[in-house]
Amino acid sequence: MSEDIREVVRQKYARAITQKTSCCGAGSTGCCGGSPDQTTDIITKDLYRIEEIAGLPEDAVAASLGCGNPTALAELFSGEVVLDLGSGAGLDVLLSAKRVGPTGKAYGLDMTDEMLAEAKANQARAGINNVEFLKGHIEDIPLPDNAVDVIISNCVINLSPDKDRVLKEAYRVLKPGGRLAVSDIVLTRPLPEKVQQDLNAWAGCIAGALLDQEYRDKLATVGFVNISVETTREYDLTDSQANGFSLDLSEAELLQINGSIISAFIRAKKADR
Repeated sequence: MSEDIREVVRQKYARAITQKTSCCGAGSTGCCGGSPDQTTDIITKDLYRIEEIAGLPEDAVAASLGCGNPTALAELFSGEVVLDLGSGAGLDVLLSAKRVGPTGKAYGLDMTDEMLAEAKANQARAGINNVEFLKGHIEDIPLPDNAVDVIISNCVINLSPDKDRVLKEAYRVLKPGGRLAVSDIVLTRPLPEKVQQDLNAWAGCIAGALLDQEYRDKLATVGFVNISVETTREYDLTDSQANGFSLDLSEAELLQINGSIISAFIRAKKADR
């Protein structure tokens, strides 16, 4: 099923950027966002302050499909090297590049050709040079060991069918003492089996989400320390906007799992040598 998941996700993100819609399909407006008649998205709204995105291309901002703002929550310092896993249209990469300055560097990694083309175009429009976009999978990061100071990601790790591999790779490419600072969808209790097996719900950022304690355990198993999972947004599945989650459930079933889906900011550190 893992290859099926990856291909469904790739197709939906390709369609999202070429049609300027969501990864959930035509007629939506954010990664897991609401229907076209809604003015805000259930997950993607109000994540970036106006002063943060000032001067960046409108397309980069409009095409942001995340569930958080890792660049605002992560500590980034001048001269550091940052890697964004699943960088999409490049907004978080460009924001990171501005914060680490000309002596630092920001990498963006994405598997979707259409997203990479959009990201490179946004980089050119922004005139930011300390950026490099790479094609590849987050389960197999095309960088050497101990290469980056900080790893960020925005609502992407939940999409991977092999999260153990993602976290192992993240640990590998981080320098000793390096930091992981990612936004992601997290569960407070398990979802019904039929949701977990639904490919649309996978691409909608829900079916593949980890339980809070699962996330902590997987990070610890890889070797990360100083692990924390902080809730940044809770979602009301009884609200009409919940249809953007691509959950094929009855009203009673939605009520039963209401409160189980959150956005969270996950922090961890690679042990010092």
